[in-house]
Amino acid sequence: MIGLSFVLSGMLAAAMPFLLAALGELVAERAGVLNLGIEGMMALGAVTGFVIIFHGFGHATGFLGAGLAGAALSLLFAWLALSLRANQVAAGLAIGIFGQGLSALFGKSYESMTVAGLPKLQLPLLADLPVVGGMFTQDIVVWLGIAATLAIWAVLRMTKLGLIIRAVGENPTAARALGYPVIAVRYCAVMFGGLMAGLAGAYAATVYTPLWADGMIAGRGWIALALVVFGTWMVGRLFFGAILFGAVSLAQLAAQANGVNLNSQLLASLPYIVTIVVLGLISSNKKLLKRNGVASLGVPFDP
Repeated sequence: MIGLSFVLSGMLAAAMPFLLAALGELVAERAGVLNLGIEGMMALGAVTGFVIIFHGFGHATGFLGAGLAGAALSLLFAWLALSLRANQVAAGLAIGIFGQGLSALFGKSYESMTVAGLPKLQLPLLADLPVVGGMFTQDIVVWLGIAATLAIWAVLRMTKLGLIIRAVGENPTAARALGYPVIAVRYCAVMFGGLMAGLAGAYAATVYTPLWADGMIAGRGWIALALVVFGTWMVGRLFFGAILFGAVSLAQLAAQANGVNLNSQLLASLPYIVTIVVLGLISSNKKLLKRNGVASLGVPFDP
């Protein structure tokens, strides 16, 4: 029987594409920019990382290239949304479609090809625990992702940089009056979001499922966007939300493997059903959204 131990051992890896992309989007939204192009940035990062690793340049180089590809695409979005002050929703959607188109173009000749994944690293003693021990045997990207979560939480909560980012998102006019370069801060936040989306795509295509298939991001970027709202723009809640979605995505695989008599398409849609239900519940709590939301999110700033 494939059950609890399977879900627990794999949920961190399954959560990593969601988590990395959502962390980047959280920083961008904290700075007041809504980037709906995450799906396309993940797709471009995925194909870039896969192609680099496929040709023997190693995972470090592949992830670097994927991050730079995501950041470059986010820079195009930032130019439209921040310099030209285009509608952020329309610009994000356009960039997302553009990124998915580029990934399909560049990945066409690599369809169904595979690369080697990453080895697992164990935490001594903890990895030997029954049932839950698999949680402590993960690849290095998972451990770095957890470290990045802690680092982003600390920066946003405890540093001057985090204060500037939050000030720019809450009241850009007041932030500018205090001497903070609002547009530059937003550019950097958006590029960081694109970088993280590229890394998330590379992980999905070269580690979690180390093969290339067109459309393999399969809505993960949209779930990452939803996770930011799910976490009410707080890092800790976002992290646990990503773990939840990772567990749900594995639970449907475990159910199929154990012969649960449900339609396979219905089981595969479980993460998206959970997304809709959770967003509906959170959106109904206006006080929570108002308390933790970003006041100037999606509002163009004209200096």
